[in-house]
Amino acid sequence: MKILIVYDSYFGNTEQVALALKKSFKDDDSVDIQRISQVTTDSLTRADLLFVGSPTRKFSATPAIKSFLKKLPEKSLDGIKTAAFDTRIDILEINNRFLTFMVKLFGYAAEPLDALLRKKGGKPVLPPEGFIVKDTEGPLKEGELDRAVSWAQQALR
Repeated sequence: MKILIVYDSYFGNTEQVALALKKSFKDDDSVDIQRISQVTTDSLTRADLLFVGSPTRKFSATPAIKSFLKKLPEKSLDGIKTAAFDTRIDILEINNRFLTFMVKLFGYAAEPLDALLRKKGGKPVLPPEGFIVKDTEGPLKEGELDRAVSWAQQALR
């Protein structure tokens, strides 16, 4: 199976999750990990399983990720299994009413990424997932990398 993990990262947290996802798979799986700036349409179409991840910034994925996915031709991901993830702060831990309202209104990055992947023909194999950072710049909350590994392994079931 050819697996491609595509990500963008500002402070290294989403990159850490992407690297943890890579460790989720067996040695006989061909796993490639690429920052969004390196990705080509050709590399996407060669994948059997595609993970796409972004930090949540301004309640959305990064402009680079959104722009790349929006420019893909319709049905370019036909037959490719997909999964979307993001890194995000925990609004319950922050306990800020305004931020809670904004998140309920606009959400996080993973769900719209999943919708874009579907629109381009991707077949989701996992629900969109968020991994928690302790602050705007991180670090990741303890246990999140282990949770990422477990989440990714479900894609093969």
